[in-house]
Amino acid sequence: MLQVFGFDRIGVVAGDIYFIDPTPEPGQEGAERGVRLEVRVLEPGELRGSIYSSRPIEVGRPVWRADFLETADGPAGSLNRAHHHPAMHDWEPGSRVFDKDLSADPVSWLGGQLADLEGLLERAGVEVDEVLAADAASLRRYVPDVQRAVRGMLDGVTEGRLGVGPEGELSFARVSWL
Repeated sequence: MLQVFGFDRIGVVAGDIYFIDPTPEPGQEGAERGVRLEVRVLEPGELRGSIYSSRPIEVGRPVWRADFLETADGPAGSLNRAHHHPAMHDWEPGSRVFDKDLSADPVSWLGGQLADLEGLLERAGVEVDEVLAADAASLRRYVPDVQRAVRGMLDGVTEGRLGVGPEGELSFARVSWL
Protein backbone atom coordinates (compact mmCIF):
# COMPACT_ATOMS: atom_id res chain seq x y z
CA MET A 1 0.00 0.00 0.00
CA LEU A 2 1.23 3.48 -0.82
CA GLN A 3 -0.30 6.81 0.19
CA VAL A 4 0.91 10.23 -0.89
CA PHE A 5 -0.02 13.59 0.61
CA GLY A 6 1.10 16.31 -1.78
CA PHE A 7 1.49 20.04 -1.32
CA ASP A 8 3.16 22.56 -3.64
CA ARG A 9 6.76 21.35 -3.32
CA ILE A 10 6.68 18.81 -0.51
CA GLY A 11 5.08 15.39 -0.43
CA VAL A 12 4.65 12.95 2.41
CA VAL A 13 4.82 9.37 1.16
CA ALA A 14 3.90 6.39 3.35
CA GLY A 15 3.73 2.71 2.60
CA ASP A 16 4.24 -0.74 4.00
CA ILE A 17 7.63 -2.35 3.62
CA TYR A 18 9.29 -5.73 4.01
CA PHE A 19 12.97 -6.24 3.33
CA ILE A 20 16.09 -8.19 4.12
CA ASP A 21 19.37 -6.31 4.21
CA PRO A 22 22.02 -8.46 2.50
CA THR A 23 24.76 -6.71 4.53
CA PRO A 24 23.14 -5.83 7.87
CA GLU A 25 24.78 -3.96 10.70
CA PRO A 26 25.43 -6.08 13.79
CA GLY A 27 22.17 -6.64 15.66
CA GLN A 28 20.07 -5.82 12.58
CA GLU A 29 20.15 -9.22 10.91
CA GLY A 30 16.98 -10.81 9.57
CA ALA A 31 13.93 -9.57 7.73
CA GLU A 32 12.22 -6.36 8.79
CA ARG A 33 8.62 -5.30 8.25
CA GLY A 34 6.66 -2.18 8.95
CA VAL A 35 5.83 1.24 7.56
CA ARG A 36 8.19 3.70 5.88
CA LEU A 37 7.34 7.39 5.67
CA GLU A 38 9.39 9.90 3.70
CA VAL A 39 9.21 13.63 3.20
CA ARG A 40 10.05 14.16 -0.46
CA VAL A 41 10.40 17.01 -2.94
CA LEU A 42 7.63 17.21 -5.54
CA GLU A 43 8.61 18.27 -9.05
CA PRO A 44 5.92 19.44 -11.51
CA GLY A 45 6.60 18.40 -15.08
CA GLU A 46 5.87 20.12 -18.36
CA LEU A 47 2.47 19.78 -19.95
CA ARG A 48 2.48 17.00 -22.53
CA GLY A 49 -0.50 18.16 -24.49
CA SER A 50 -2.89 21.06 -24.56
CA ILE A 51 -3.37 23.51 -21.72
CA TYR A 52 -6.11 21.12 -20.55
CA SER A 53 -3.81 18.09 -20.31
CA SER A 54 -2.81 16.64 -16.99
CA ARG A 55 0.55 17.82 -15.68
CA PRO A 56 3.04 15.12 -14.68
CA ILE A 57 4.11 15.28 -11.04
CA GLU A 58 7.31 13.55 -9.95
CA VAL A 59 7.65 12.39 -6.38
CA GLY A 60 11.32 13.28 -6.25
CA ARG A 61 14.23 13.01 -3.88
CA PRO A 62 13.69 12.18 -0.22
CA VAL A 63 14.89 14.65 2.42
CA TRP A 64 13.81 12.82 5.62
CA ARG A 65 12.68 9.30 6.51
CA ALA A 66 11.03 7.49 9.39
CA ASP A 67 11.00 3.69 9.43
CA PHE A 68 8.46 2.15 11.79
CA LEU A 69 10.06 -1.29 11.64
CA GLU A 70 10.22 -4.51 13.61
CA THR A 71 11.89 -7.85 13.12
CA ALA A 72 9.70 -10.00 10.89
CA ASP A 73 10.19 -13.07 13.08
CA GLY A 74 9.50 -11.17 16.31
CA PRO A 75 6.30 -10.19 18.06
CA ALA A 76 3.89 -8.19 15.91
CA GLY A 77 3.64 -4.56 16.95
CA SER A 78 6.97 -4.49 18.80
CA LEU A 79 8.54 -1.80 16.58
CA ASN A 80 11.87 -2.99 17.97
CA ARG A 81 13.75 -1.52 15.00
CA ALA A 82 11.88 1.78 14.65
CA HIS A 83 14.22 4.63 13.72
CA HIS A 84 14.52 7.71 11.56
CA HIS A 85 17.03 9.29 9.22
CA PRO A 86 17.22 13.05 9.92
CA ALA A 87 18.79 13.71 6.52
CA MET A 88 19.08 11.96 3.18
CA HIS A 89 21.98 12.52 0.79
CA ASP A 90 21.78 11.68 -2.92
CA TRP A 91 18.80 9.34 -2.28
CA GLU A 92 20.70 7.50 0.47
CA PRO A 93 19.77 7.58 4.15
CA GLY A 94 22.26 8.49 6.81
CA SER A 95 22.73 6.30 9.86
CA ARG A 96 19.72 5.00 11.72
CA VAL A 97 18.77 7.21 14.67
CA PHE A 98 16.82 5.42 17.38
CA ASP A 99 14.52 7.45 19.63
CA LYS A 100 12.66 5.93 22.58
CA ASP A 101 9.71 8.27 21.96
CA LEU A 102 9.41 7.00 18.39
CA SER A 103 9.15 3.39 19.56
CA ALA A 104 6.89 4.20 22.52
CA ASP A 105 4.29 6.18 20.57
CA PRO A 106 5.20 6.28 16.85
CA VAL A 107 2.08 8.05 15.61
CA SER A 108 2.32 10.89 18.13
CA TRP A 109 6.07 11.16 17.54
CA LEU A 110 5.43 11.42 13.80
CA GLY A 111 2.83 14.13 14.36
CA GLY A 112 5.36 16.20 16.27
CA GLN A 113 7.94 15.83 13.53
CA LEU A 114 5.57 16.76 10.70
CA ALA A 115 4.03 19.66 12.65
CA ASP A 116 7.50 21.25 12.61
CA LEU A 117 8.23 20.74 8.90
CA GLU A 118 10.35 23.91 8.81
CA GLY A 119 12.62 22.56 11.54
CA LEU A 120 12.69 19.09 9.98
CA LEU A 121 13.74 20.56 6.61
CA GLU A 122 16.37 22.82 8.16
CA ARG A 123 17.88 19.89 10.09
CA ALA A 124 17.95 17.96 6.81
CA GLY A 125 19.89 20.80 5.16
CA VAL A 126 17.01 22.19 3.09
CA GLU A 127 16.63 25.97 3.04
CA VAL A 128 13.03 26.95 3.79
CA ASP A 129 11.68 29.59 1.44
CA GLU A 130 8.18 31.10 1.23
CA VAL A 131 6.75 28.18 -0.75
CA LEU A 132 8.12 25.59 1.69
CA ALA A 133 6.87 27.65 4.63
CA ALA A 134 3.40 27.65 3.04
CA ASP A 135 3.67 23.87 2.54
CA ALA A 136 4.56 23.52 6.22
CA ALA A 137 1.44 25.48 7.19
CA SER A 138 -0.68 23.31 4.89
CA LEU A 139 0.84 20.09 6.19
CA ARG A 140 0.10 21.09 9.79
CA ARG A 141 -3.62 21.04 8.90
CA TYR A 142 -3.29 17.51 7.46
CA VAL A 143 -1.02 15.93 10.11
CA PRO A 144 -4.03 14.09 11.65
CA ASP A 145 -4.80 12.57 8.23
CA VAL A 146 -1.20 11.41 7.80
CA GLN A 147 -1.26 9.98 11.31
CA ARG A 148 -4.50 8.07 10.58
CA ALA A 149 -2.97 6.64 7.40
CA VAL A 150 0.18 5.50 9.21
CA ARG A 151 -1.85 4.08 12.13
CA GLY A 152 -3.95 2.10 9.65
CA MET A 153 -0.83 0.75 7.94
CA LEU A 154 0.78 -0.17 11.26
CA ASP A 155 -2.42 -2.00 12.21
CA GLY A 156 -2.27 -3.81 8.86
CA VAL A 157 1.33 -4.89 9.57
CA THR A 158 0.36 -6.11 13.05
CA GLU A 159 -2.58 -8.07 11.58
CA GLY A 160 -0.35 -9.61 8.91
CA ARG A 161 -2.08 -7.93 5.93
CA LEU A 162 0.71 -5.45 5.12
CA GLY A 163 4.50 -5.56 5.25
CA VAL A 164 4.44 -9.21 4.24
CA GLY A 165 7.36 -10.75 2.38
CA PRO A 166 7.11 -13.24 -0.42
CA GLU A 167 7.11 -16.90 0.58
CA GLY A 168 10.51 -18.56 0.34
CA GLU A 169 12.46 -15.40 -0.55
CA LEU A 170 14.68 -14.92 2.46
CA SER A 171 18.11 -14.48 0.91
CA PHE A 172 17.95 -11.14 -0.89
CA ALA A 173 16.93 -7.56 -0.31
CA ARG A 174 13.37 -6.72 -1.27
CA VAL A 175 11.59 -3.45 -0.65
CA SER A 176 7.83 -3.38 -1.05
CA TRP A 177 7.57 0.07 -2.59
CA LEU A 178 10.23 2.72 -2.13
